[in-house]
Parts: sequence; C-alpha cells; structure tokens
Amino acid sequence: MIMSNTPARRLLDALLPVLDDLARDLEPHERYRRLLDACHALLPCDAIALLRLDQGHLVPVAARGLLPDVLGRRFALSEQPRLAAILQNTGPLRFAADSPLPDPYDGLVAGLHGHLPIHDCLGCPVWLDDRPWGVLTLDTLDAAPGTSPDLHAVESLARMAAATVKTAERLHHLTQRAAFEHDLAERLRDNASPSASELVGRSAAHRQLMREIDTVASSDLTVLIQGETGTGKELVAQALHARSERCRQPLVIINCAALPENLVESELFGHVRGAFSGAHQDRRGKFELADGGTLLLDEVGELPLVVQAKLLRVLQTGQLQRVGSDRDWHVDVRVLAATNRDLPEAVRTGRFRADLYHRLGVYPLQVPPLRDRGRDVLLLAGYFLEQYRARLGVRNLRLSPTAQEALLGYDWPGNVRELEHLLGRAALKARARDGGSRQILTLDVDLLDLQPAVGAGSTNAPVPSPADPLPSAATPHLTLKSRVDALQRQAIVDALQAHQGNWAASARALGLQPANLHRLARRLDLKAVGSPSSHP
Repeated sequence: MIMSNTPARRLLDALLPVLDDLARDLEPHERYRRLLDACHALLPCDAIALLRLDQGHLVPVAARGLLPDVLGRRFALSEQPRLAAILQNTGPLRFAADSPLPDPYDGLVAGLHGHLPIHDCLGCPVWLDDRPWGVLTLDTLDAAPGTSPDLHAVESLARMAAATVKTAERLHHLTQRAAFEHDLAERLRDNASPSASELVGRSAAHRQLMREIDTVASSDLTVLIQGETGTGKELVAQALHARSERCRQPLVIINCAALPENLVESELFGHVRGAFSGAHQDRRGKFELADGGTLLLDEVGELPLVVQAKLLRVLQTGQLQRVGSDRDWHVDVRVLAATNRDLPEAVRTGRFRADLYHRLGVYPLQVPPLRDRGRDVLLLAGYFLEQYRARLGVRNLRLSPTAQEALLGYDWPGNVRELEHLLGRAALKARARDGGSRQILTLDVDLLDLQPAVGAGSTNAPVPSPADPLPSAATPHLTLKSRVDALQRQAIVDALQAHQGNWAASARALGLQPANLHRLARRLDLKAVGSPSSHP
C-alpha cells in the first residue's frame, strides 16, 4: 500500500491532473498554467517557468512565482547565456550557486526586491519530435543542501511538459483547421446563397424552366444544366439546391475551366501532405467540403480526360481518393453540372467521355437564351437598375421609352450577364453626365452602347427600298424554300415602310418578337437592318 506521503504517491498525485487535462479542451495558456501547478506540487520551488523557442528568443508561455509582465518578455538567447546553455544541453542542467552567468529572472521574482541572492537554479530542455521546443526552468531561493530538486524528477517534468505541449499544439491545430474549414464552407454557402427572386421572368420560356426546376429539385438526381454563356446557369443551380432537402448543407461551386490542369484533381478530391511540391499539409477537396450538400461543377466540359475517369468513379460509388493517398473517403454529395459546350459533339470527337456524359445528364435542363424570353428583358433591367440605384446612391434609375425599345430589339449574344454589365455602364455614364444634380436619372438609348442597328425605336432607321433586288416569290425556277424566303423578305420590307423604320412596331405588326425579327432579317440577308456592318 502506497502511503500518501511517499514520493511515488506525490508523483501520482501530481501526474493525475495533467493526464486528465490531456483529454480536456483547454486553451493552450490555461493548459500550460495547470502543468506548472502540477510541477510545483511535485517539486516545490520559488519560481518555475515554461518558455517556447521562437526565432532565437525564448518566449514565456506560463510562469509561477515571477512578475506578471514576464509573460510579455522575449529573452534573446544571445543575451541570456543560462537559457542558451539549458537549451543546448541534452538533459537537466544545474548551475552552481556562485555561477557568474547572469540570471534572466534577476529582478523579476515576485515578492523579492533588488537582485536575486545566491540561489539554486536549474533547467531542462523540452524536446518535441526530435527538435528543441523550449525550456523548463526552476529557481529555489533556499540553496541549502537537500532543498534542491532532484534532476531525474526535473527530467520527468520536462517530458511531461513535452507531452502537454504536443497535445496542446495538436488540439490547437485541429481546432484552427476545423474553424477554417467551417468558415470556408460557410463562405461558400453564403456566396452561393440561393434567392428565388434572382430568377426573374414571366415569359413562357422562363416559366417552363421554373417548372423543370420544381420537378427535379427535391430529388437527388444529377442535373446537367446547359445554356449559352451568361444565361444564369449558376442561378439555376442555386435554385435547385434551395428547393432540395440539402438546402441547409453547403452548396460548393467549382469552375472547372478556371483551374490549371495540374491542380484540378487536387481541387476536386483533395491531397495529402507531400503528394506534390507545395503540398505542406493534408487538404480536403471540394467533394469533401460539399459532403451532405450539393456540388456544382461549372464548365464541366473543360475537365481533362484523366480527371473525368476519376470523377465517374465518385459519381458511381461515392468513393474518392485524395491525391497521393490510397485510402478511400466516402462522400454523400448531389452533383450538378453546367456547361455551354455541346457535350454530345465533344463525346463524338473524343474530348469527353460518353459514360460520364450519360452519368451527368440524368436530368438535362436547358436554360433559354435571353433573346427567346421576350419582355423578360425589361423585368431583368428593372431588377439590375434597382441594384445599381442602391450602389450609386441615387433616388432612382429608369429607362427612356426609346431605351426600352432598344433593349427589346437587341439580340443579346451575352445574354443576362451582358444586360447587367450594359446597364451598369449606362448608369455610371448617366450619373457622370448629370453631375449628380438630378437624383432621378433616365437612361437614354445613347447610353446603352448598343449597335446602331438595335435602335429599334428610331424612325429614321434604314429601310430596304422597293428598288432593292428582292426576288419575286412567283419566279418559276425558285424552290419552295426560296419562295418562302422571298415572301418573308417582302413582308418585312412592307412592315418597315409602313412603320417608318420602327423595328419594334414592325415586329408587333408581324406578330414577332423584335429579336426574332432581327434574326430573320439577317438570315434573309436584308442588308438594311441598320447599317452594312450592323451586328445586333
């Protein structure tokens, strides 16, 4: 039976709190303070300190029996030979009571004024993974024989300190990493936070898209979102995620076209430390960040073939391997893919895997171009103008009637994104032109930077003349298609002449959208759509 006053019992009593603390979530400074309390209980002394090595200095991380300001000091090894000697030693080091080496704590011991008297001073280096981490120092003012701490006990305390430090650093690193990845996921989720109001429109094409979104959103099917550049494919992905059961989990977006080929695999699947040059630590990829949520592979048609094969495996099994590792990670991710490329054509030419295409295209969604959405152009314009109004700090921004006609008549090769940027430029020009004197700014057609042909409201736009060489529909040698084209040409010319070159009015008279009328005129080679170089 171990008596309470035996050295073994005292050692056990001192170690138990430290062992308990290893399993507790404590701040590093609190962990170190409790360690020194345990050390003091085992080896009573007047001052004890734990110092960390930091670029040629020893920085106190915990101290007992020293003035509070010690924790703010930095002891340069070049100026403190005692501390330097302790750090360079392989084990505990005791200094002679009459050692000429200056003491770093001279004048810093609590309750003692003036210089330190002759005392017992010793220390031990603290090693961490075969590298010096810092030192543990103990000072006893009573230098009488038998009062000095045992060197073996000091070495044991240094090892205990090393274990505590290692635990503290590992827990601190894990906590920081978890906080970083949580913040990253939150930022990704916030940056892609879906808002149904952003999908603005009332046209038949838009309503059909919304019906498709509502149909597939609540399932876990992989959706291939197709459409021209600038149509809002990312907004469609956000709407799908918002209407799904995964809406409370992150929506992670990765642009496959924006990544260097040698980093695509790491970005998608992650990597382990040392997998390649610059891989200084393990890193989770976008699939792991999206675990439980949704991953949008934007511009998926740009993925290299070698990555396509690994992506197919993840889609089929939910298993992935980080770069440089042979361990499998399981993820539960709903995958959405978006592209403006013709993937079937890419499959035919061998630039995209057929099996991956079919796996991604379980439910294809086609996002309509803006030119097919009719008066949605004006609704979207109002949405963007309200945003720019708030940014510019003006009372209101509005479109003139001629500007509205121009927007309706334009072909929008850049789709919604082009509309947004165009209105932003026009709003800035309007504010600069008016000098901020008017709080309600009107955007006229001259501020829109549209091609001259798109000034649909202009009454002096060039109109094809009856003298132009328009083939007659009755010409005997013409094919059926040529005769239909001739009839369409004549109908357009007649409508434009009847409405003094107003393309929007002519389109209404012909029962067409202005954008469709412009396209038809170009196909029929009516050169007087605006100017010979016009390209609406």
